[in-house]
Amino acid sequence: MPKFIIRGGKPLNGEVFISGSKNAALPILCATLLTDEECVISNVPDIADVKSMLSILKTLGAKVSYGNETVKIRTLCVNQKNIPSEAICKMRASILLLGALIGRCKEAKISFPGGCVLGKRSVFAHTATLSELGCEILDETRNLHLKASALKGTKIIMPELSVTATENLIMASVLAEGVTKVHLAAAEPHVQDLCNMLNKMGAKISGIGTNALTIEGVLKLHGVSHSIVGDYLEAGTFAISGVITKGNIKVTRFNPDHLDSLWQKLREIGADFTLGENFVEIRPVNELKAAKILRTAVYPSFPTDLQAPFTVLLSQANGVSKVFETLFEGRLNYLFELERMGAKMEFLNPHQAIIIGPTPLKGAPISSCDIRAGAAMVVAALAASGETEISNVYYIDRGYADLDEKLRALGADITRLNRKNPDRTQGGLDRFDHSDRFAQHQTSAESQNADG
Repeated sequence: MPKFIIRGGKPLNGEVFISGSKNAALPILCATLLTDEECVISNVPDIADVKSMLSILKTLGAKVSYGNETVKIRTLCVNQKNIPSEAICKMRASILLLGALIGRCKEAKISFPGGCVLGKRSVFAHTATLSELGCEILDETRNLHLKASALKGTKIIMPELSVTATENLIMASVLAEGVTKVHLAAAEPHVQDLCNMLNKMGAKISGIGTNALTIEGVLKLHGVSHSIVGDYLEAGTFAISGVITKGNIKVTRFNPDHLDSLWQKLREIGADFTLGENFVEIRPVNELKAAKILRTAVYPSFPTDLQAPFTVLLSQANGVSKVFETLFEGRLNYLFELERMGAKMEFLNPHQAIIIGPTPLKGAPISSCDIRAGAAMVVAALAASGETEISNVYYIDRGYADLDEKLRALGADITRLNRKNPDRTQGGLDRFDHSDRFAQHQTSAESQNADG
């Protein structure tokens, strides 16, 4: 498994082009199953999760070619007999096969999906809404097995603002009989991109970008050419990297309107930047102010996927910032890695922490806990003095295309090493069970709270 070696303290300078959105590419690739005609999808990021999804689609009968960020894919017939459970278990996004298979075949049977360690994530929102569309739940213990004699549109209120559950329901509904009205639908940019592509294929979806979708069922979808939207989460990560290294960088080929909550927080802490039609330009500042509270929530509020990189930035801000992660109970685990680098913090509970800054960060052997935490560790290493060794960068490869190469082009001192290199693999963390350390911090935090 590869590692990153980063020698920090160098400002980033130059221009970086953002890749296509991971979170849009995965459902869109699944949605190609809804037609037997060829689909040409461009601006597809060259990341591990995309390759895993394409591998799964091939086992379902898809003919796939992938090169120069373009996927050509056609599935004349769907064969669900050979879906490898180990591939499904690699990533949470494999659950997106449910909606596409139900829509095309009126039946879906897959293993339970895997993915990052972000706490327990229920499949209830998926099965509950698909059952309202007409699916019978045959199994949700050993596998996920759903079947329908027919799909009929109706009014469906989502039990939660779940992105993937919304996407599954959309894919299942576009070929259903009648009209489906989806209330409390997720509205993230990647959900919008999926809807836009499906409309190009002949679907009739209105209300795109809102929490209320209307889907008029059609008899058939046709092939399509579609370009994936730029990854606003990657763009946000690079913008934060520019601020923390006191660099001057231009981040381009994405829609800045997708990150309004990030720009508001950056202005609040004193960052200097300019927004354009498809770019943001970051300029250096000498001092940052603490944020009163960084609270994650569903789009368009502050994205949970940028909470970790922004919290690293807060460790360099003057004052006390509070972080409140409302969505995933395991998302603050990376803070123990950041603490190894010298950051000062207090844990209040699994969802909240206090960051005390500014504190100089020093290079240390650290680990990626999940995709976005891995990116946060890279951000921390760029700002740290000395050398940082980041293990488990497989997580980073799942979500960021050529991250090390893009950073190197901006002036970062970053090297990718393979585990087999005997000279540089000592001291890295290959496992990350922080339960005991969390308990120690929680005791300290509870004591502080009791004292007011």
